[in-house]
Amino acid sequence: MELQFSEDELAFQGEVRDFLKDALPPDIKDIADKGQNFAKEHYQRWHGILYEKGWSVPGWPEKHGGPGWTPTQKYIFDAEMGLTGAPMPVPFGPVMVGPVIIEFGSDAQKKKYLPRIESGVDWWCQGYSEPGSGSDLASLRTRAERDGDEYVINGQKIWTSYAHYADRMFCLVRTDTEVKPQAGISFVLLDMDMPGITVRPIITQNKFHSVNEVFFEDVRVPVENRVGEENMGWTYAKFLLGNERTSIANIGQAKRRMVQIRRMAEAETVDGRPLIEDRVFQRKIADLDVKLMALEFTQFRLLAEEEAGRDVGAVASVLKIRGSELAQAQTEVAMEAVGYYGMPYQEEFYHPGANPPPIGPEHAPAALPDYLTQRALTILGGSNEIQRNIIAKAVLGL
Repeated sequence: MELQFSEDELAFQGEVRDFLKDALPPDIKDIADKGQNFAKEHYQRWHGILYEKGWSVPGWPEKHGGPGWTPTQKYIFDAEMGLTGAPMPVPFGPVMVGPVIIEFGSDAQKKKYLPRIESGVDWWCQGYSEPGSGSDLASLRTRAERDGDEYVINGQKIWTSYAHYADRMFCLVRTDTEVKPQAGISFVLLDMDMPGITVRPIITQNKFHSVNEVFFEDVRVPVENRVGEENMGWTYAKFLLGNERTSIANIGQAKRRMVQIRRMAEAETVDGRPLIEDRVFQRKIADLDVKLMALEFTQFRLLAEEEAGRDVGAVASVLKIRGSELAQAQTEVAMEAVGYYGMPYQEEFYHPGANPPPIGPEHAPAALPDYLTQRALTILGGSNEIQRNIIAKAVLGL
């Protein structure tokens, strides 16, 4: 395993940095620096800029419109994006369903959907979790019954991120109830404006509207919208989740948080001295640095496996566990750094373009919503408890 980038990779890293410096719009950078929320318009505008550069689907092969990067190049791109604070392409199309369609979809599906994902025309959402079927996803009950050349879908999905923005959904549905749970699931693509689909908002503890409930009542979906074979959806879902869990580590964003925490600690004082000089707080920062270094080395090990053409498989769960726990630990330390100033919740502050006077220092308002948002990170994408079970079974053979 190499812990240093090659000369070509360093040159590529410089190219990415130069591009981000020149291409990231000032208003979007300002939103990122303030810790405010990006709106759909910001994601789409930035996606369009990446599309013009040829970088909107960094993990795709050239044959399907991607840049054809190596795993290391894609890692460098993601890390530099995270460091800059640029909006990461909304993953449901480029990172999740796109690779599934490339790997398992029909030629007609590739022709129809892939160019629209690459260009950002379509915004996708993920129909996986249901009430009572989250970590135990194989127990899902949303039913798809065959009626000629259509499936008739009835059921409910929950925690559906950005469904209120989405044009399309990739959805797991039960097509056979007479076999073991994992064997009776199919993977279908549907349009969010189909009759019978209802989206209802869920306002989370950070007071944001990013997730939803989605209800299906006699929704008729053409059988040609099924990806791959009937009742093989569990296989495709596992393939997709491997991509999601790897991306949750987000090394670049973790490094950006460390910079922000140090700046907070330099600005805050304890007994008349900068917090950064407090030895107890220094130990907490050092602990985060060590955890981040270990996470990055783990990422490098997986990159080495990918570069060698080997499937990382269940090892991706390690990145999901350690990356999500590190993000939570970072936001806890950030909250400690701002102290009482982290408690007021200035809801109006988080809307793009808003400029209310902060209560306390300028770095304080973003600490609490980031802390609250990251509480979900150890649950989404498959809870960390489930990830440990996967590692125990598939890696350790227990």
